[in-house]
Amino acid sequence: MNPEPRRAIPSVDKVLRELGSCELPRASLLAVIRQELESVRAATCAYSSDQLLARIRAAIDTLLLARIRPVINGTGVILHTNLGRSPMGQQVVTTLSDIAANYNNLELDLASGERSGRAAYLEHNLAVLCGAQAATVVNNCAAALVLILRHFTSGFRKQVIISRGELIQIGGGFRIPEILEASGATIREVGTTNKTSLADYEGAVSDDTAMLLKVHRSNFHMEGFVESPETDQLAAVARGKRIPFVEDLGSGATFRTEVLADIEHEPMPAEILARGVDLVCFSGDKLFGGPQAGIIAGNTEMIAALKREPFFRALRCDKLILSAMQATVDLHLRAPEQRDKAADGIPILDMLSQTTDSLRMRAQTIADSLSGLATSVVVGVGASKIGGGTLPKASIPSITLDLLPRDIGLQEFSAKLRRALIPVIGFISENRFKLDLRTVFPRQDEQLVDAIRSALTAGVRDG
Repeated sequence: MNPEPRRAIPSVDKVLRELGSCELPRASLLAVIRQELESVRAATCAYSSDQLLARIRAAIDTLLLARIRPVINGTGVILHTNLGRSPMGQQVVTTLSDIAANYNNLELDLASGERSGRAAYLEHNLAVLCGAQAATVVNNCAAALVLILRHFTSGFRKQVIISRGELIQIGGGFRIPEILEASGATIREVGTTNKTSLADYEGAVSDDTAMLLKVHRSNFHMEGFVESPETDQLAAVARGKRIPFVEDLGSGATFRTEVLADIEHEPMPAEILARGVDLVCFSGDKLFGGPQAGIIAGNTEMIAALKREPFFRALRCDKLILSAMQATVDLHLRAPEQRDKAADGIPILDMLSQTTDSLRMRAQTIADSLSGLATSVVVGVGASKIGGGTLPKASIPSITLDLLPRDIGLQEFSAKLRRALIPVIGFISENRFKLDLRTVFPRQDEQLVDAIRSALTAGVRDG
């Protein structure tokens, strides 16, 4: 850029005055302005005053849209990783508010007045819920697996036996082999992608074997020419060879999925431990319906050893996660009929159990509220998915709102809804913009109507 255009670049104070009010904190706003002005100074082309302000406003808008905020999930994906997976119920939210706003007995024994360990109540109830001797919690399931692997491969034995068919990739690009190697373990793959026999495991055990690991294929399904030993068969091998047997369950169902939502059965920690597994680990924010956490349950001595690991401190949960987990576990334990039905106050389970009749009634009410707007609205049928790397075959009949705006394109309509006061996330299919009501809370119906109405008119809020 030649000197003349560079001298025309306004000062930070002038830009501030021209921008007017802004939701960003002043320090953050100043940082954005300075960054954009510096980029303009380094550019090879000149910017007019209007172009410069437009560029800065766009940068501010992008930053504001990156704030974590509530959204309306109309995708039909119940455990949507991009949308925060499991929402938490009102009782859990109330617990979080009470704990966050006050001091608490995180590490205080109220009986003796002395310092205590964390989460004794939670760990007791988790063990009861999982049918385990003991249980503990770390900050996510990957951390739980890393902790287990580091502990059992910390001695001279480094080898972890796992089927090639279970060397899966989990969310965020993380792969089981990479987690194993990062933990200091040596991988001993057995079998093939589609067939692994009991003899493959038996033949792989050596003096260097630290543990036997089974990973539940919760995020994909294989059928056809496949084979995999039963858990109790592998448990017998592990017992006979005197090596620990660990299973990563991933999704953390503590209820019978086939009863709740007429979908395939998802293994539960209690039944897996009953088959002879020493430790199970699973996620707190998937089918369990709680905050992000990694739950480990099983053998008392092994759990105690894991908690003594120096690395455990780096993975432990804070007061808010422990409190949310505590409230969620209590809800599960209070659920009727041994957790075969949705636990009261766990939204993820309530969503799974909704009937299409109830969804259709809501959809028709919303459609009636949108009459007269510049769009066609049809109550359609759809299929919700579990998502979050859980029950990949499961498809739950659902009801959709199918919209076809008359004055704007579907992509523009979708973008406007994402920029609404409460962003609305749906999907485009069959030349319609669709919203699956299974994942929209009834309390959000009015907000959804307002967002659609605003998107079809000029009253859309920027940022």
